Amino acid sequence: MTIALETRNLRKQFGALTVADGIDFRLERGARHALIGPNGAGKTTFINLLTGGLRSNSGGIFLNGEEVTRLSQRARIRRGLGRTFQINTLFRSLTALDNVALAVAERRGVAWNLIGRANRHADVVSESRDLLTSLGLAQDADTRVSDLAYGKQRLVEIAIALGMKPSVLLLDEPAAGVPTMESRRILEVLDSLPQDLAILIIEHDMDLVFRFARQITVLSRGALLAEGTPDEISADHRVREVYLGERDV
Repeated sequence: MTIALETRNLRKQFGALTVADGIDFRLERGARHALIGPNGAGKTTFINLLTGGLRSNSGGIFLNGEEVTRLSQRARIRRGLGRTFQINTLFRSLTALDNVALAVAERRGVAWNLIGRANRHADVVSESRDLLTSLGLAQDADTRVSDLAYGKQRLVEIAIALGMKPSVLLLDEPAAGVPTMESRRILEVLDSLPQDLAILIIEHDMDLVFRFARQITVLSRGALLAEGTPDEISADHRVREVYLGERDV
């Protein structure tokens, strides 16, 4: 399998505190991979290192074979790294369509000319509607984000990330704060995404993790504790000890 995203001996420290301790990680093309661990394990820090929100002290990050360790967040996005956040960052006063169109327009290089003039960019609007339709949001395209149920807002975030045409999609707790029925819809959407798209989710909902992931990585105290299939992870005594010791996961 082609490696879509890789880290080699990735390290990050804040003074004496080590938050990423020599992490070696591989995400294959088309992967359905989950990153789990107790609170404070370093999961979001790891994602921030991957996306460029934080700079590592040492080690390397490689996206589709190219080293991106010192590249900006924007440069990594342009090279195919997409991300959603633990807390959504949508423009709540704009419609779902407007939010997605801004991402599509940015990718096409016309974002500066889009706001208030969407009718002059029919191709942007058409692609954005198609994205929303593919995620089951066709009827919500012209609804203001603030009026959408939270689960649908999370789907709009995924549509925005897809609007940049990523080869790797990082989802930071996509089901956080979402009712059970809506989290099932998020899982259905993830299942429907292109098979060659590599997806890594951080998630506390273990039901969603074990239904979604074909491979799971477990972090503990900034280090890789275990990696394997869902069956292998559920049977790993080290993983059970970590979660029994810290039930708030």
